[in-house]
Amino acid sequence: MIDVTNLTKHYGRHIAVDDLSFTVRPGVVTAFLGPNGAGKTTTMRMILGLDRPTAGRALVNGRPFEQHRAPLREIGALIDAKGTHPGRPARDHLSALAATTGISKRRVGKVLDLVGLSEVADRRSGGFSLGMGQRLGIASALLGDPHTVMLDEPVNGLDPEGVLWIRNLLKSLAAEGRTVLVSSHLMSEMALTAEHFIIVGRGRLIADMSGSELTAMTEPTSVRVRSPHARQLRDLLAGDATDIAIRGHDLFDVVGVDADEIGARARSANLQLQELTPARASLEDIFIDLTKDAVDYHGATDSTNSTHKLENPR
Repeated sequence: MIDVTNLTKHYGRHIAVDDLSFTVRPGVVTAFLGPNGAGKTTTMRMILGLDRPTAGRALVNGRPFEQHRAPLREIGALIDAKGTHPGRPARDHLSALAATTGISKRRVGKVLDLVGLSEVADRRSGGFSLGMGQRLGIASALLGDPHTVMLDEPVNGLDPEGVLWIRNLLKSLAAEGRTVLVSSHLMSEMALTAEHFIIVGRGRLIADMSGSELTAMTEPTSVRVRSPHARQLRDLLAGDATDIAIRGHDLFDVVGVDADEIGARARSANLQLQELTPARASLEDIFIDLTKDAVDYHGATDSTNSTHKLENPR
């Protein structure tokens, strides 16, 4: 478990992290999200004791990271995938880490297999691609078989097979009862991987909730209707719907009439329904709405004018 309490970090007049508090619990994958410059990496560095907080504290399994007798067995972290000596082979890099922390050499071979680097284990890491470097960083994080895993942008540089692999790996670690915290800018991937979401902006907490709670904050954007009586249903709804998009002979999407009302009208007209599914905003849409006031740099094609309005934004 990771406990962050009133964590604050100043760099001169710049406030990188501002009175931040949250808890990352075991058994679920927790996504740590925020725009560039939101304070995610700085927060992770303070959790690891790499940066000293201006105020507040961060505990890993009840203690500051540096107070654990065997830190790599408590938390494995990937902050910088390039943090290896380029002239050192992957196996030697992991063996050196193992030797300094009392981890067996057998564990080195096991994590190399786990991350798919066994065949290139004796190659110098300086010749690795970005994706291979990420895999080596993940191997380093898992070397101590830690209770807690914290990865900063682990999907960067991975090909589609690699993205699927890291998704399944994170889920399997959480299923074993470990604490898993992962940051990423790939919202579509986090929607598939994480169950809980911590969102920050300009160093402050914006949201700390489950995926279902996040989704429930948005109004349905449309309702998908499937029925053998699709034409009759469309006629019933035409007067009140703001838009009806036909997707097939028995399938259409409705905007402007909610699912309860559609169901009631179908029942009154004795028309069969096979599907009635409200569609909500994607995680990306929700993220943009929540963080639109915390983005420092807006491009000319800024998407902050999202139409997916939040019912109860924090």
